[in-house]
Amino acid sequence: MELVTKAEKEMLEARLAALVNNRAALSLRIAEARALGDLKENGDYHAAREQQGMEEADIRRLQERLSNMSVIDEKMAKAVEGVVFLGSTVRLREEASGDEDLYKLVGEASPIQPDDYVEVTATSPMGEALLKTHVGDVIRVSAPRGVKLFKIVEII
Repeated sequence: MELVTKAEKEMLEARLAALVNNRAALSLRIAEARALGDLKENGDYHAAREQQGMEEADIRRLQERLSNMSVIDEKMAKAVEGVVFLGSTVRLREEASGDEDLYKLVGEASPIQPDDYVEVTATSPMGEALLKTHVGDVIRVSAPRGVKLFKIVEII
C-alpha cells in the first residue's frame, strides 16, 4: 500500500485523465500516418504506434498505483507533534560535513523540484529512515557511496 497526500493523488489522477483523453488524438494520428501508404518505411506511423504503446503502459501503471494507494489525512499527521510523517518538512544536518538542508517527505515526487527544499519519497532509503522519527534522532541512510548519518534538527 502506497501512502500519498490528497494533492499527490489528485496530480496522478489528472495525469491519468490527460493520457486517457489523448487516446483519440493518437488513434487519429495513427490513422493519418497509415493512410500515407507503405507502413514498412513510414516513420510517422511507427513513432505514433510507439507513443501509443508507451502511453497505454503509463495508463495501466497509473491505474494500478491509484487502486493500491491510500490517502493520508494531513491533519492527523500534524496532530502527532514532533514526529516525522508523510507531508512533514524536516531540517537535517549531515553529521560528517555539518551542512543543513530542508527535506520534505512525500509519497510522489513532483515533476519540477522545488528550490527551497528537497523532496524525498517515503519509499526511498532516506524516506524510510525519516518516517516516524523525532527531533534529535540520528538516522542512517545507505547511499551509493556508503552510509551517511543525519541528525534531525527541526520539524517544520
